[in-house]
Amino acid sequence: MKDMMQYKGYFGSAHYSDEDAVFHGKIEFVRSLVTYEGSTIKGLQKSFKEAVNDYLKMCADEGTEPEESFKGSFNVRTGSELHRLAVLAAKERGTNLNQIVTEALEKHLKKTGRTSISHR
Repeated sequence: MKDMMQYKGYFGSAHYSDEDAVFHGKIEFVRSLVTYEGSTIKGLQKSFKEAVNDYLKMCADEGTEPEESFKGSFNVRTGSELHRLAVLAAKERGTNLNQIVTEALEKHLKKTGRTSISHR
């Protein structure tokens, strides 16, 4: 993924500020604000990994569960007509709306070349 790093299941952004002459980023896809910076690419990568480790240690020290980047559930706003059609299609197939949405996403991602979908 462009402009992203990955470590222990977390994704971090990578940006450059010409004004400050520093690389910077934050852990993406979690509500907590965890930032890091470095003066080189290697420094940014090291700082990102340290930020993830510090975040996980802080959660452990506080006895809280660290946020997962992707929990497997999200809200989708489709509009009432598409919602109605999808629920009716699910009912006709003897399945549920979650399965209809999951299959549609898998089909779309397969067409776009994202084929490494693993079910837990």
